[in-house]
Amino acid sequence: MLLKIFSFATVAQCALAKVQLAGFDFGCGNTNGDYSASGVTPPLLKLGGVDGVGQMNHFAFDDGLNVFRLPVCWQYLVNGHLGGSLDSGNVGKYDQLVQACLSTGAYCVIDVHNYARWGGEVIGQSSGTVTNEHFASLWRQLAAKYAGSPRVIFGVMNEPHDLDINQWATTVQYAVTAIRQAAGTDHMVLLPGTIYTAVGSFISSGSAAALSRVKNPDGSVTRLIFDVHQYLDGAGGTLSNCVTNGINNLDRLGTWLRSNKRQAFLTETGGGSTASCYADVCAQLDWMNKNADVYLGWIGWAAGAFSTSYALAETPTNLKGTWQDTGIVSKCIAGKFQLIQES
Repeated sequence: MLLKIFSFATVAQCALAKVQLAGFDFGCGNTNGDYSASGVTPPLLKLGGVDGVGQMNHFAFDDGLNVFRLPVCWQYLVNGHLGGSLDSGNVGKYDQLVQACLSTGAYCVIDVHNYARWGGEVIGQSSGTVTNEHFASLWRQLAAKYAGSPRVIFGVMNEPHDLDINQWATTVQYAVTAIRQAAGTDHMVLLPGTIYTAVGSFISSGSAAALSRVKNPDGSVTRLIFDVHQYLDGAGGTLSNCVTNGINNLDRLGTWLRSNKRQAFLTETGGGSTASCYADVCAQLDWMNKNADVYLGWIGWAAGAFSTSYALAETPTNLKGTWQDTGIVSKCIAGKFQLIQES
């Protein structure tokens, strides 16, 4: 079933579902691309953190989820050196999480979590300090490192915002070209738009049109997938209660995707373990399963190093060797995926 997403064939249900394993991104703790090395919290027991490996094994083998998003700060990967080489120490630590993910048999999204910025400067815009080639250098190196692992998905950038979308599309093209030159076309590459790549504004912001111009070196769009996010609380994913199921937004974008023969991946969504979110998040995912020709799947935010007290926590609890999911995971994020696997 999973191979169908690579040939862009119609699927009966969404093929991918997962959660985020947060922690390596905690150093980029705002949406301005700033960085604090002391904030990085690797979700790895070996590095003094939580048991992210155990969480992934639980989600994969107990819940049947098949893709994990692994957010990380750009600065962490190059140890603060803009345009520099990957830092062997830091990347070695991050790679422990990637390899643990791959060992489950799941797909693993490398997500650069910088909001299209480095230290407040928009890549390829602002003052020109942070260039498209700086960004291409990062992706060229990451793609080369994981060229032999086709289950690694390259998430170009988390939630760009407040930028010129046409210039941003040029930046994304730099990254795609670097990735394809280093690793070929076996990997999915996720293309994010502006306004935090929100589903509801993906067309009206110009993101859909601008990113449609991003191509592989051979002129094709094979495995170039639009990266979209949607929260249902009316407050950008900060509250535990939901006020909408977001289906109208998904439907509007889905119609555009179908007309343009493209696909999208909902790589951030979620809600609190509350009655309103059980209703709305589950309804959203039910709708997506009926429109899997244009939506590859969903990823819930978030587990990993997040405390179970976090409003949108999907972090499971280990009780005497048995993992227990949050309500939103068991009912919706994993629950709706388990139902389609069993059908």
